[in-house]
Amino acid sequence: MLLSSHVISDLAEACDWLIVVNDGRVQVAGDVEELIGSHQALSGPIEAADALPASISVVSRRTVGRQARLLVRTDRPVFDPHWTSTPLDMAELVVSYLREPDAAALPRPTLATATTDGDR
Repeated sequence: MLLSSHVISDLAEACDWLIVVNDGRVQVAGDVEELIGSHQALSGPIEAADALPASISVVSRRTVGRQARLLVRTDRPVFDPHWTSTPLDMAELVVSYLREPDAAALPRPTLATATTDGDR
């Protein structure tokens, strides 16, 4: 069954698979539990945000004063004393992706190049 809704609370209670479409493209798709498990919400000092390892993909970054709140995609826990990890729910996952149209857990499609008969 396919359920399309802008009411995230409806989705959280009824779905086990999630596809987030933003501006006509799929940003993230997968099993809800796996998606939540592969993302973490981190809170810590702004200065530490720029020092995260390259293996941690920052989906969204919000700042208040000198504190940053990051939604990151990583397959490992973040063990850094600068960061506090808090539980993530589907609503925060979806809203974070929707606020960042260029963020995607899926690679962007490559554009096919036109060829002419002389190029073959």
